[in-house]
Amino acid sequence: MWQVRSDSVKEARAILKNAKISLKNAVIVCKKLKNLKVEKAEKFLENLLNKKVSINGKYYTNTVKILLQVLKAAKANAERKNMNPEKLYIKTIKADKGETLIRPKPKAKFAPRKAKQTHITIILGER
Repeated sequence: MWQVRSDSVKEARAILKNAKISLKNAVIVCKKLKNLKVEKAEKFLENLLNKKVSINGKYYTNTVKILLQVLKAAKANAERKNMNPEKLYIKTIKADKGETLIRPKPKAKFAPRKAKQTHITIILGER
C-alpha cells in the first residue's frame, strides 16, 4: 500500500548517529520527553544537568548533554522552516541501537572490549 504524506503538516527533525551513550539510559530519558513542548523539554533537561530534578534518583548527565544538543539542533531546523517556536512539541523521540566498535584487547585480558553506540532521532511538530 502507498502512504500518503500531506505537506500541510510541517516537521523538523534532527538525527545523531553513533553517540557514545548508553541505549538503556537514552530510552529512559526519551520516554520522559515524549509529547512535551520544546521549552518545557529544554528546561527539564537543563534541570537534570544541574541536578535539580532526577529520574528515579539518577541524573543521566552524559545522556542529557547529548539529547540537549540534538533537541537544540531540531529546534534550529524548525526555525529555519519558519515554524512557530511557541507551538513546537516533541512529536517523536527515540533511541536505537547503533554500531558496536571492537576496541583492542588489553594485555592482561583475553577478549577485546566492545563499545556500544546509540542513534538518536528527534522529530518536532506544530500544534
